This record gives sequence, structure tokens and C-alpha cells, in this order.
Amino acid sequence: MDLLPFDDYVRSLNRKRMSAGVLYRDQNDRVLIVEPSYKERWDIPGGACEKDEPPWKTAVREVLEELGIDQPLGQLIIIDYIPADDRMPEGLAFIFDGGLISDEDVAQLNITDPEIVSARLMTLDDAAPKLKPILARRVAAALDAARSAKLVTCEDGRPVAG
Repeated sequence: MDLLPFDDYVRSLNRKRMSAGVLYRDQNDRVLIVEPSYKERWDIPGGACEKDEPPWKTAVREVLEELGIDQPLGQLIIIDYIPADDRMPEGLAFIFDGGLISDEDVAQLNITDPEIVSARLMTLDDAAPKLKPILARRVAAALDAARSAKLVTCEDGRPVAG
């Protein structure tokens, strides 16, 4: 068996895109979703990891940029493998628990990022049609994970057994 020289091997490794988001919810299990200015579907606070940026730093940076929230993250509750599609390569999405947020907290958010039009607390049933289907599944899994305080691994937004 012929082995590649190490540098050639490293260049051949697959690169995956990564994103990180934060699940905020209220006492009634409504979730905070944001309306972006640059795409049709809504999202949770968060975004794409930049080069050499770990997901936990992405989540903190994005939430501060988008909503003006500057607080420590809760635990990691979701790791989701996202298969490639026609437009995007495969990737990994991470969701951290942001804890509880109230209507009053949402009303006081400092939304200065031009990428965000609005933010709302919504039931999962009301939010799901506004989200991409994979994100709706991921958010449902994240809500369950936050309730149980356990990390859930997913594939295409669906929890993976084992």
C-alpha cells in the first residue's frame, strides 16, 4: 500500500462548513427566531463560523452582533451533520443553550445589525413554516435537548439514536 506524502494527504482532506446558533426560549417553550434581511427564511440567532473561529466563539460573536446580547453561553445541546445539497457543501451546525428569555427581554433587544429585521418569540408550530425544514427539525431537537440538559447529535436535523 502506497501512502501519500503527509502534505498531500493534508491537502486531500475534506473541508466542512460550520455554523453556530443559540437557542433562547421562554417559560412556555416559545423559541426566539430572527427575521433576516438577506433571505426569505427566518433563523435562530447565530451564523457561519469564520476561518479559524471555533463554534462557541461564533455563537457569542453573532448573538452580540445581531441582538446586542453579551452573556456567556450555556452548554452545547446540538451537533447536526448537514448533508451536501445542490448549492452547499456538507457541514456541521452547533446549537448552544442560551437559556430563558422573556417578552420584555425581546422588546429591549438592541438590533442594530442590518442583517436582522426583527426578532420574535414563537411556538415551534408557528415558527416551523418560517424556517427551513432542516432548521425546524434542528430547533425541535434543540428544545428537547435544552429541556433534558443533554447533548443531542443529529443528521439532517433529525436526532440520531445511540
